[in-house]
This record gives sequence, C-alpha cells and structure tokens, in this order.
Amino acid sequence: MTDDVDHELDLKGLKCPLPVLKARKAMTAMRPGARVRILSTDPMSVIDIPHFCQEAGHRLLSRETGADEVHVFTLERG
Repeated sequence: MTDDVDHELDLKGLKCPLPVLKARKAMTAMRPGARVRILSTDPMSVIDIPHFCQEAGHRLLSRETGADEVHVFTLERG
C-alpha cells in the first residue's frame, strides 16, 4: 500500500450504495490528480468502486483485500 495519498476514507461497515456515494462526494471536492485511499468492508465495493471510476473518469490505481476482508482502493481523481 502506498503512502502517497491526499485523503483517506474509512467506509468500513457501510453497505451499498453508501461507499460509492461517499467516495463520489469526497472526490468532487478534490483537485484533479489528487489521490484517495478508500477502506471498505462491503463485498459489492469490489464491483462498485471500479465501475464508479470508469463512469466518472477517475483512475483506479490499486485494489487489495486484506485477510480481515477489508478492501483497500487507491483512486486518482480525473
């Protein structure tokens, strides 16, 4: 996991569609090129977050799933 992020969103415990909605709201306020790390326990986030990036023009830089089933995404605002 890289440490070169501008913001981190801890969205653990939230269920679909809240992780994407909160990510969208946070990224709207960020400058283009800014990076955010998102932590989510929602199993659907592995589908929803990449789809959100594709639709909104953001870059999915990395996606990892830890042993504790926490999905960690690093996104760059488009």
